[in-house]
Amino acid sequence: MSMNNTLIDMSGYTVHSLLGKGGMAEVYLATQDSLRRKVAVKVLLNTDDDSFIQRFINEGHVVASLNHPAIITIYDINQLHDGRYYLAMEFISGGDLTQYKGQMFEPARALNITKQIAEGLSVLHDQGLIHRDIKPANILFRSSDSVVITDFGIAKSMTIDNELTHAGIAVGSPAYSSPEQAQCQPLDQRTDIYSLGVILLEMLTGVNCFRGSSYTQTVMNHVQMDIPALPAHLRVYQPLLDKMLAKNPDDRFSNCQQLVSALNHLINNSNTLAAKPQPKQSAAITLLSFNHLKGYAAVAIVFLAIVLAFAWPKMMVKIKTARYLSQAEHRLAEGKLLLPANDNADYFYHQALLVSPNNSDAIQGLQKVTAARIAKLMVLAEQSMAKNQLTTPEKANAEFYFRQVLVLAPNDQKALAGLHRLAEIYIALAKDAHDQGEYQQGLGFIKSGLAIEPTNDILLKLLDANKQRSTVNSKEPAKKSGRNKRSSSPLQRFWNKLW
Repeated sequence: MSMNNTLIDMSGYTVHSLLGKGGMAEVYLATQDSLRRKVAVKVLLNTDDDSFIQRFINEGHVVASLNHPAIITIYDINQLHDGRYYLAMEFISGGDLTQYKGQMFEPARALNITKQIAEGLSVLHDQGLIHRDIKPANILFRSSDSVVITDFGIAKSMTIDNELTHAGIAVGSPAYSSPEQAQCQPLDQRTDIYSLGVILLEMLTGVNCFRGSSYTQTVMNHVQMDIPALPAHLRVYQPLLDKMLAKNPDDRFSNCQQLVSALNHLINNSNTLAAKPQPKQSAAITLLSFNHLKGYAAVAIVFLAIVLAFAWPKMMVKIKTARYLSQAEHRLAEGKLLLPANDNADYFYHQALLVSPNNSDAIQGLQKVTAARIAKLMVLAEQSMAKNQLTTPEKANAEFYFRQVLVLAPNDQKALAGLHRLAEIYIALAKDAHDQGEYQQGLGFIKSGLAIEPTNDILLKLLDANKQRSTVNSKEPAKKSGRNKRSSSPLQRFWNKLW
Protein backbone atom coordinates (compact mmCIF):
# COMPACT_ATOMS: atom_id res chain seq x y z
CA MET A 1 0.00 0.00 0.00
CA SER A 2 1.46 3.32 -1.06
CA MET A 3 1.73 6.19 1.42
CA ASN A 4 0.24 8.48 -1.23
CA ASN A 5 -3.09 6.70 -0.82
CA THR A 6 -3.46 8.33 2.59
CA LEU A 7 -2.70 11.90 1.49
CA ILE A 8 -5.35 14.58 1.01
CA ASP A 9 -5.95 16.75 -2.04
CA MET A 10 -5.68 20.49 -1.29
CA SER A 11 -6.13 23.28 -3.78
CA GLY A 12 -3.05 25.53 -3.78
CA TYR A 13 -0.93 23.08 -1.79
CA THR A 14 1.29 20.09 -2.58
CA VAL A 15 0.91 17.59 0.28
CA HIS A 16 4.02 15.52 1.03
CA SER A 17 3.39 13.36 4.09
CA LEU A 18 1.34 12.79 7.24
CA LEU A 19 3.15 14.24 10.26
CA GLY A 20 0.77 13.06 12.95
CA LYS A 21 -2.82 12.22 13.87
CA GLY A 22 -4.91 12.80 16.97
CA GLY A 23 -8.47 12.10 18.01
CA MET A 24 -9.93 15.14 16.26
CA ALA A 25 -7.41 16.26 13.64
CA GLU A 26 -4.42 15.21 11.57
CA VAL A 27 -1.38 17.23 10.52
CA TYR A 28 0.31 17.09 7.11
CA LEU A 29 3.56 18.47 5.73
CA ALA A 30 2.89 20.43 2.55
CA THR A 31 4.21 23.17 0.28
CA GLN A 32 2.13 26.29 -0.28
CA ASP A 33 2.41 26.52 -4.08
CA SER A 34 1.97 30.29 -4.41
CA LEU A 35 4.86 31.14 -2.06
CA ARG A 36 6.82 27.87 -2.35
CA ARG A 37 7.17 27.54 1.41
CA LYS A 38 6.87 24.51 3.64
CA VAL A 39 3.79 24.54 5.90
CA ALA A 40 2.13 22.29 8.45
CA VAL A 41 -1.56 21.76 7.64
CA LYS A 42 -3.91 20.79 10.50
CA VAL A 43 -7.10 19.16 9.13
CA LEU A 44 -10.26 18.25 11.04
CA LEU A 45 -11.14 14.56 10.76
CA ASN A 46 -14.90 15.12 10.33
CA THR A 47 -17.56 17.76 9.83
CA ASP A 48 -20.22 16.41 12.21
CA ASP A 49 -19.47 18.34 15.42
CA ASP A 50 -20.45 21.97 14.85
CA SER A 51 -19.17 23.10 18.26
CA PHE A 52 -15.75 21.56 17.65
CA ILE A 53 -15.59 23.06 14.15
CA GLN A 54 -16.28 26.49 15.64
CA ARG A 55 -13.56 25.91 18.23
CA PHE A 56 -11.18 24.90 15.43
CA ILE A 57 -11.96 28.10 13.50
CA ASN A 58 -11.56 30.11 16.71
CA GLU A 59 -8.10 28.61 17.14
CA GLY A 60 -7.10 30.02 13.75
CA HIS A 61 -8.51 33.43 14.62
CA VAL A 62 -6.85 33.44 18.05
CA VAL A 63 -3.37 32.54 16.79
CA ALA A 64 -3.60 34.80 13.73
CA SER A 65 -4.26 37.77 16.05
CA LEU A 66 -1.03 37.18 17.98
CA ASN A 67 2.45 38.28 16.92
CA HIS A 68 5.42 36.93 18.87
CA PRO A 69 8.46 34.75 18.04
CA ALA A 70 7.36 32.18 20.62
CA ILE A 71 3.86 31.80 19.09
CA ILE A 72 3.31 29.81 15.91
CA THR A 73 2.26 31.78 12.82
CA ILE A 74 -1.00 30.98 11.00
CA TYR A 75 -0.97 31.51 7.22
CA ASP A 76 -4.43 30.36 6.10
CA ILE A 77 -7.76 28.92 7.26
CA ASN A 78 -10.10 27.34 4.72
CA GLN A 79 -12.05 24.22 3.73
CA LEU A 80 -11.18 21.14 1.69
CA HIS A 81 -13.38 19.89 -1.15
CA ASP A 82 -15.09 17.48 1.28
CA GLY A 83 -16.05 20.35 3.62
CA ARG A 84 -13.46 19.74 6.33
CA TYR A 85 -11.71 22.81 7.71
CA TYR A 86 -7.93 23.18 7.82
CA LEU A 87 -5.31 25.53 9.25
CA ALA A 88 -2.06 26.16 7.35
CA MET A 89 0.73 27.29 9.67
CA GLU A 90 4.48 27.63 9.69
CA PHE A 91 6.35 24.31 9.66
CA ILE A 92 8.69 23.90 12.65
CA SER A 93 11.23 21.17 11.90
CA GLY A 94 13.02 20.84 15.24
CA GLY A 95 10.54 18.48 16.92
CA ASP A 96 8.85 19.10 20.27
CA LEU A 97 9.90 19.01 23.90
CA THR A 98 8.75 15.39 24.35
CA GLN A 99 11.83 14.20 22.44
CA TYR A 100 13.88 15.08 25.54
CA LYS A 101 11.69 13.07 27.94
CA GLY A 102 13.75 11.73 30.84
CA GLN A 103 16.69 14.05 30.13
CA MET A 104 17.89 16.75 32.51
CA PHE A 105 18.62 20.14 30.97
CA GLU A 106 21.38 22.45 32.07
CA PRO A 107 19.67 24.98 34.38
CA ALA A 108 20.57 27.90 32.10
CA ARG A 109 18.92 26.23 29.10
CA ALA A 110 15.84 25.23 31.13
CA LEU A 111 15.42 28.81 32.38
CA ASN A 112 15.88 30.25 28.88
CA ILE A 113 13.21 27.95 27.41
CA THR A 114 10.84 28.73 30.28
CA LYS A 115 11.39 32.47 29.75
CA GLN A 116 10.55 32.24 26.02
CA ILE A 117 7.33 30.34 26.76
CA ALA A 118 6.39 32.82 29.49
CA GLU A 119 6.96 35.76 27.10
CA GLY A 120 4.72 34.13 24.48
CA LEU A 121 2.03 33.41 27.07
CA SER A 122 2.21 37.01 28.24
CA VAL A 123 1.15 38.14 24.74
CA LEU A 124 -1.70 35.61 24.79
CA HIS A 125 -2.84 36.68 28.26
CA ASP A 126 -2.72 40.36 27.32
CA GLN A 127 -5.40 39.55 24.72
CA GLY A 128 -7.61 38.16 27.50
CA LEU A 129 -6.94 34.53 26.53
CA ILE A 130 -5.51 31.47 28.26
CA HIS A 131 -3.95 28.46 26.54
CA ARG A 132 -5.12 25.71 28.98
CA ASP A 133 -2.93 22.98 27.47
CA ILE A 134 0.71 23.94 28.03
CA LYS A 135 2.64 20.65 27.82
CA PRO A 136 5.88 19.37 26.17
CA ALA A 137 4.06 18.19 23.02
CA ASN A 138 2.87 21.76 22.41
CA ILE A 139 6.37 23.30 22.69
CA LEU A 140 8.20 23.11 19.33
CA PHE A 141 11.86 23.84 18.59
CA ARG A 142 13.00 26.15 15.79
CA SER A 143 16.54 25.43 16.98
CA SER A 144 18.10 24.03 20.14
CA ASP A 145 17.59 27.36 21.93
CA SER A 146 14.45 28.79 20.23
CA VAL A 147 10.98 27.49 21.07
CA VAL A 148 7.44 28.05 19.80
CA ILE A 149 4.06 27.50 21.49
CA THR A 150 1.50 25.67 19.34
CA ASP A 151 -1.92 23.97 19.49
CA PHE A 152 -4.29 26.70 20.71
CA GLY A 153 -7.31 24.44 20.09
CA ILE A 154 -8.67 24.82 23.63
CA ALA A 155 -7.51 28.40 24.26
CA LYS A 156 -10.33 30.36 25.87
CA SER A 157 -11.30 33.90 26.78
CA MET A 158 -10.93 34.74 30.47
CA THR A 159 -13.99 36.99 30.26
CA ILE A 160 -16.34 34.13 29.35
CA ASP A 161 -17.71 31.86 32.08
CA ASN A 162 -15.78 28.63 32.10
CA GLU A 163 -18.10 25.90 30.81
CA LEU A 164 -16.10 23.28 32.68
CA THR A 165 -17.55 24.49 35.96
CA HIS A 166 -20.99 23.55 34.71
CA ALA A 167 -20.17 20.47 32.65
CA GLY A 168 -17.69 18.99 35.10
CA ILE A 169 -15.31 18.00 32.31
CA ALA A 170 -11.58 18.77 32.48
CA VAL A 171 -9.71 19.81 29.35
CA GLY A 172 -5.96 19.84 28.88
CA SER A 173 -3.42 17.16 29.77
CA PRO A 174 -3.71 15.76 33.31
CA ALA A 175 0.05 15.42 33.86
CA TYR A 176 0.42 19.22 33.42
CA SER A 177 -2.98 20.49 34.66
CA SER A 178 -3.26 22.97 37.51
CA PRO A 179 -5.16 21.93 40.65
CA GLU A 180 -8.06 24.22 39.73
CA GLN A 181 -8.11 22.84 36.16
CA ALA A 182 -8.09 19.26 37.48
CA GLN A 183 -11.07 20.09 39.71
CA CYS A 184 -13.02 21.81 36.87
CA GLN A 185 -12.96 25.20 38.58
CA PRO A 186 -12.90 28.61 36.81
CA LEU A 187 -9.51 29.35 35.25
CA ASP A 188 -7.37 32.40 34.59
CA GLN A 189 -3.84 33.02 33.30
CA ARG A 190 -2.30 31.51 36.44
CA THR A 191 -3.30 28.00 35.28
CA ASP A 192 -0.82 28.37 32.36
CA ILE A 193 1.88 29.49 34.83
CA TYR A 194 1.33 26.30 36.86
CA SER A 195 1.57 24.08 33.75
CA LEU A 196 4.79 25.87 32.76
CA GLY A 197 6.11 25.21 36.26
CA VAL A 198 5.59 21.47 35.78
CA ILE A 199 7.53 21.67 32.49
CA LEU A 200 10.39 23.54 34.21
CA LEU A 201 10.47 20.92 36.98
CA GLU A 202 10.66 18.16 34.36
CA MET A 203 13.45 19.91 32.43
CA LEU A 204 15.53 20.34 35.62
CA THR A 205 15.02 16.84 37.04
CA GLY A 206 14.07 14.67 34.05
CA VAL A 207 10.90 13.52 35.87
CA ASN A 208 7.30 14.71 36.16
CA CYS A 209 6.63 13.70 39.75
CA PHE A 210 2.91 14.40 39.41
CA ARG A 211 2.36 11.71 36.78
CA GLY A 212 0.57 8.78 38.45
CA SER A 213 -0.38 5.26 37.42
CA SER A 214 -3.86 6.40 36.33
CA TYR A 215 -5.76 9.52 35.27
CA THR A 216 -7.38 9.80 38.72
CA GLN A 217 -4.08 9.41 40.58
CA THR A 218 -2.41 12.04 38.38
CA VAL A 219 -5.22 14.53 39.01
CA MET A 220 -5.13 13.90 42.77
CA ASN A 221 -1.35 14.35 42.81
CA HIS A 222 -1.75 17.89 41.49
CA VAL A 223 -4.34 18.62 44.17
CA GLN A 224 -2.68 16.90 47.15
CA MET A 225 1.02 16.18 46.52
CA ASP A 226 3.58 18.52 48.06
CA ILE A 227 5.72 20.51 45.65
CA PRO A 228 8.77 18.29 44.94
CA ALA A 229 12.06 19.32 46.57
CA LEU A 230 14.91 19.89 44.12
CA PRO A 231 18.32 18.25 44.64
CA ALA A 232 20.89 20.28 46.57
CA HIS A 233 22.71 21.55 43.47
CA LEU A 234 19.40 22.94 42.10
CA ARG A 235 18.09 24.32 45.39
CA VAL A 236 18.56 27.92 44.22
CA TYR A 237 15.59 27.41 41.85
CA GLN A 238 13.26 26.05 44.56
CA PRO A 239 11.63 29.44 45.42
CA LEU A 240 10.82 29.98 41.72
CA LEU A 241 9.18 26.55 41.43
CA ASP A 242 7.35 26.96 44.74
CA LYS A 243 5.72 30.13 43.43
CA MET A 244 4.88 28.66 39.99
CA LEU A 245 3.48 25.41 41.45
CA ALA A 246 1.57 26.82 44.42
CA LYS A 247 -1.71 24.92 44.93
CA ASN A 248 -3.61 28.14 45.53
CA PRO A 249 -3.56 30.41 42.43
CA ASP A 250 -3.34 33.45 44.73
CA ASP A 251 0.09 32.25 45.89
CA ARG A 252 1.50 32.05 42.34
CA PHE A 253 2.87 34.79 40.11
CA SER A 254 -0.16 36.90 39.23
CA ASN A 255 0.97 37.27 35.62
CA CYS A 256 3.72 36.24 33.21
CA GLN A 257 5.45 39.63 33.38
CA GLN A 258 6.26 38.92 37.05
CA LEU A 259 7.44 35.43 36.10
CA VAL A 260 9.71 36.77 33.33
CA SER A 261 11.19 39.30 35.78
CA ALA A 262 12.00 36.51 38.27
CA LEU A 263 13.53 34.39 35.49
CA ASN A 264 15.68 37.30 34.30
CA HIS A 265 16.96 37.78 37.86
CA LEU A 266 17.97 34.11 38.11
CA ILE A 267 19.51 34.04 34.63
CA ASN A 268 21.57 37.18 35.29
CA ASN A 269 22.77 35.88 38.66
CA SER A 270 23.72 32.54 37.09
CA ASN A 271 25.73 34.32 34.39
CA THR A 272 27.51 36.49 36.98
CA LEU A 273 28.45 33.48 39.08
CA ALA A 274 29.62 31.57 36.02
CA ALA A 275 31.84 34.50 34.95
CA LYS A 276 33.61 34.75 38.33
CA PRO A 277 36.85 32.72 38.76
CA GLN A 278 36.45 29.78 41.10
CA PRO A 279 38.65 30.35 44.14
CA LYS A 280 38.64 26.87 45.69
CA GLN A 281 42.09 25.71 44.63
CA SER A 282 43.84 29.05 45.22
CA ALA A 283 42.19 29.32 48.64
CA ALA A 284 43.59 25.93 49.57
CA ILE A 285 47.09 26.99 48.55
CA THR A 286 46.69 30.23 50.52
CA LEU A 287 45.68 28.31 53.60
CA LEU A 288 48.74 26.15 53.35
CA SER A 289 50.95 29.22 53.11
CA PHE A 290 49.73 30.83 56.31
CA ASN A 291 52.66 31.51 58.69
CA HIS A 292 50.95 29.94 61.69
CA LEU A 293 50.60 26.58 59.88
CA LYS A 294 54.27 25.64 59.79
CA GLY A 295 54.05 22.27 61.46
CA TYR A 296 53.51 19.05 59.53
CA ALA A 297 50.49 18.21 61.64
CA ALA A 298 48.77 21.45 60.73
CA VAL A 299 49.51 20.90 57.05
CA ALA A 300 48.14 17.36 57.25
CA ILE A 301 44.94 18.56 58.91
CA VAL A 302 44.35 21.22 56.26
CA PHE A 303 45.10 18.74 53.46
CA LEU A 304 42.71 16.19 54.94
CA ALA A 305 39.99 18.81 55.30
CA ILE A 306 40.38 19.80 51.66
CA VAL A 307 40.27 16.19 50.49
CA LEU A 308 37.14 15.52 52.54
CA ALA A 309 35.50 18.72 51.33
CA PHE A 310 35.89 17.62 47.71
CA ALA A 311 35.56 13.87 48.11
CA TRP A 312 32.66 13.61 50.54
CA PRO A 313 29.91 14.91 48.21
CA LYS A 314 31.12 12.59 45.45
CA MET A 315 31.17 9.66 47.86
CA MET A 316 27.61 10.43 48.93
CA VAL A 317 26.50 10.63 45.30
CA LYS A 318 28.01 7.21 44.61
CA ILE A 319 26.43 5.71 47.72
CA LYS A 320 22.96 7.10 46.93
CA THR A 321 23.20 6.12 43.27
CA ALA A 322 24.27 2.57 44.13
CA ARG A 323 21.38 2.24 46.58
CA TYR A 324 18.80 3.44 44.04
CA LEU A 325 20.24 1.18 41.32
CA SER A 326 20.12 -1.83 43.66
CA GLN A 327 16.48 -1.12 44.54
CA ALA A 328 15.65 -0.67 40.85
CA GLU A 329 17.26 -4.00 39.88
CA HIS A 330 15.34 -5.82 42.61
CA ARG A 331 12.01 -4.31 41.50
CA LEU A 332 12.84 -5.16 37.88
CA ALA A 333 13.51 -8.79 38.84
CA GLU A 334 10.18 -8.86 40.72
CA GLY A 335 8.33 -7.53 37.69
CA LYS A 336 7.39 -4.30 39.47
CA LEU A 337 7.97 -2.05 36.47
CA LEU A 338 5.64 0.93 37.15
CA LEU A 339 3.72 -0.09 40.26
CA PRO A 340 3.37 0.37 43.16
CA ALA A 341 3.87 4.13 43.00
CA ASN A 342 7.28 5.31 44.27
CA ASP A 343 8.36 1.69 44.75
CA ASN A 344 9.06 0.33 41.28
CA ALA A 345 11.95 -0.10 38.86
CA ASP A 346 11.11 2.96 36.75
CA TYR A 347 10.90 5.19 39.84
CA PHE A 348 14.25 4.10 41.33
CA TYR A 349 16.12 4.39 38.03
CA HIS A 350 14.84 7.96 37.71
CA GLN A 351 15.88 8.67 41.32
CA ALA A 352 19.37 7.47 40.44
CA LEU A 353 19.43 9.90 37.49
CA LEU A 354 18.38 12.76 39.76
CA VAL A 355 21.40 12.09 41.98
CA SER A 356 23.80 11.17 39.16
CA PRO A 357 22.73 12.74 35.84
CA ASN A 358 23.56 10.72 32.70
CA ASN A 359 24.41 7.64 34.77
CA SER A 360 24.82 4.89 32.14
CA ASP A 361 23.54 2.09 34.41
CA ALA A 362 20.35 4.03 35.16
CA ILE A 363 19.81 4.85 31.49
CA GLN A 364 20.31 1.21 30.50
CA GLY A 365 18.00 0.22 33.35
CA LEU A 366 15.19 2.40 31.97
CA GLN A 367 15.74 0.76 28.59
CA LYS A 368 15.34 -2.64 30.28
CA VAL A 369 12.13 -1.46 31.93
CA THR A 370 10.77 -0.43 28.53
CA ALA A 371 11.80 -3.78 27.01
CA ALA A 372 10.11 -5.66 29.85
CA ARG A 373 6.92 -3.60 29.43
CA ILE A 374 6.91 -4.35 25.71
CA ALA A 375 7.41 -8.08 26.33
CA LYS A 376 4.54 -8.12 28.85
CA LEU A 377 2.24 -6.24 26.45
CA MET A 378 3.05 -8.65 23.61
CA VAL A 379 2.15 -11.62 25.84
CA LEU A 380 -1.15 -9.97 26.76
CA ALA A 381 -1.83 -9.27 23.09
CA GLU A 382 -1.28 -12.92 22.11
CA GLN A 383 -3.41 -14.12 25.03
CA SER A 384 -6.21 -11.78 23.96
CA MET A 385 -6.05 -13.13 20.41
CA ALA A 386 -6.29 -16.68 21.74
CA LYS A 387 -9.45 -15.66 23.63
CA ASN A 388 -10.97 -13.99 20.52
CA GLN A 389 -10.65 -10.63 22.29
CA LEU A 390 -9.52 -8.79 19.15
CA THR A 391 -10.82 -5.26 19.74
CA THR A 392 -13.00 -5.67 22.82
CA PRO A 393 -13.36 -5.31 25.79
CA GLU A 394 -12.02 -1.77 26.06
CA LYS A 395 -8.36 -1.55 27.14
CA ALA A 396 -8.16 -5.34 27.41
CA ASN A 397 -7.91 -6.57 23.82
CA ALA A 398 -5.23 -7.49 21.31
CA GLU A 399 -5.38 -4.22 19.34
CA PHE A 400 -5.05 -2.15 22.53
CA TYR A 401 -1.95 -4.06 23.67
CA PHE A 402 -0.27 -3.87 20.24
CA ARG A 403 -0.86 -0.11 20.13
CA GLN A 404 0.51 0.30 23.65
CA VAL A 405 3.71 -1.35 22.41
CA LEU A 406 3.87 1.16 19.55
CA VAL A 407 3.57 4.03 22.04
CA LEU A 408 6.77 2.77 23.69
CA ALA A 409 8.49 1.74 20.43
CA PRO A 410 6.78 3.32 17.37
CA ASN A 411 8.62 1.08 14.87
CA ASP A 412 8.27 -2.24 16.70
CA GLN A 413 7.90 -4.75 13.86
CA LYS A 414 6.19 -7.44 15.96
CA ALA A 415 3.47 -5.04 17.08
CA LEU A 416 2.97 -3.76 13.54
CA ALA A 417 2.76 -7.34 12.29
CA GLY A 418 0.28 -8.10 15.08
CA LEU A 419 -2.04 -5.31 13.92
CA HIS A 420 -1.78 -6.63 10.36
CA ARG A 421 -2.75 -10.12 11.61
CA LEU A 422 -5.83 -8.62 13.25
CA ALA A 423 -6.79 -6.95 9.98
CA GLU A 424 -6.37 -10.29 8.15
CA ILE A 425 -8.62 -12.00 10.70
CA TYR A 426 -11.35 -9.45 10.05
CA ILE A 427 -10.88 -9.99 6.32
CA ALA A 428 -11.48 -13.72 6.78
CA LEU A 429 -14.46 -13.09 9.06
CA ALA A 430 -16.01 -10.67 6.56
CA LYS A 431 -15.55 -13.10 3.66
CA ASP A 432 -17.11 -15.93 5.67
CA ALA A 433 -20.07 -13.71 6.59
CA HIS A 434 -20.54 -12.74 2.93
CA ASP A 435 -20.45 -16.41 1.90
CA GLN A 436 -23.34 -17.04 4.30
CA GLY A 437 -25.29 -14.00 3.03
CA GLU A 438 -24.83 -12.20 6.37
CA TYR A 439 -23.89 -8.84 4.86
CA GLN A 440 -24.72 -6.67 7.85
CA GLN A 441 -22.48 -8.74 10.08
CA GLY A 442 -19.83 -8.73 7.36
CA LEU A 443 -20.00 -4.93 7.29
CA GLY A 444 -19.27 -4.86 11.00
CA PHE A 445 -16.16 -7.01 10.50
CA ILE A 446 -15.01 -4.80 7.62
CA LYS A 447 -15.37 -1.65 9.72
CA SER A 448 -13.45 -3.27 12.59
CA GLY A 449 -10.65 -4.17 10.19
CA LEU A 450 -10.53 -0.69 8.67
CA ALA A 451 -10.28 0.83 12.14
CA ILE A 452 -7.01 -1.10 12.44
CA GLU A 453 -5.71 -0.62 8.87
CA PRO A 454 -7.67 2.24 7.24
CA THR A 455 -5.92 1.85 3.87
CA ASN A 456 -6.06 -1.94 3.56
CA ASP A 457 -6.91 -2.59 -0.10
CA ILE A 458 -8.69 -5.89 0.53
CA LEU A 459 -10.93 -4.41 3.23
CA LEU A 460 -11.77 -1.42 1.04
CA LYS A 461 -12.76 -3.75 -1.83
CA LEU A 462 -14.83 -5.85 0.57
CA LEU A 463 -16.56 -2.67 1.72
CA ASP A 464 -17.54 -1.83 -1.86
CA ALA A 465 -18.71 -5.41 -2.47
CA ASN A 466 -20.74 -5.37 0.75
CA LYS A 467 -22.56 -2.20 -0.31
CA GLN A 468 -23.44 -3.75 -3.67
CA ARG A 469 -24.59 -7.06 -2.23
CA SER A 470 -26.58 -5.58 0.64
CA THR A 471 -28.63 -3.46 -1.80
CA VAL A 472 -29.42 -6.49 -3.96
CA ASN A 473 -29.89 -9.08 -1.25
CA SER A 474 -32.65 -8.76 1.24
CA LYS A 475 -34.41 -11.89 0.11
CA GLU A 476 -36.18 -14.64 2.04
CA PRO A 477 -34.39 -15.96 5.10
CA ALA A 478 -32.16 -18.96 4.84
CA LYS A 479 -33.65 -22.38 5.38
CA LYS A 480 -33.28 -23.62 8.93
CA SER A 481 -34.22 -27.27 8.71
CA GLY A 482 -32.21 -30.45 9.00
CA ARG A 483 -28.46 -30.53 8.57
CA ASN A 484 -28.44 -27.26 6.58
CA LYS A 485 -29.13 -25.26 9.75
CA ARG A 486 -26.06 -23.28 10.92
CA SER A 487 -26.20 -22.55 14.64
CA SER A 488 -22.76 -21.00 14.87
CA SER A 489 -21.85 -17.39 14.12
CA PRO A 490 -19.27 -16.36 11.46
CA LEU A 491 -16.82 -15.63 14.27
CA GLN A 492 -17.25 -19.13 15.72
CA ARG A 493 -17.02 -20.75 12.25
CA PHE A 494 -13.81 -18.84 11.54
CA TRP A 495 -12.13 -20.00 14.71
CA ASN A 496 -13.36 -23.58 14.13
CA LYS A 497 -11.68 -23.51 10.71
CA LEU A 498 -8.53 -21.94 12.08
CA TRP A 499 -8.04 -24.40 14.88
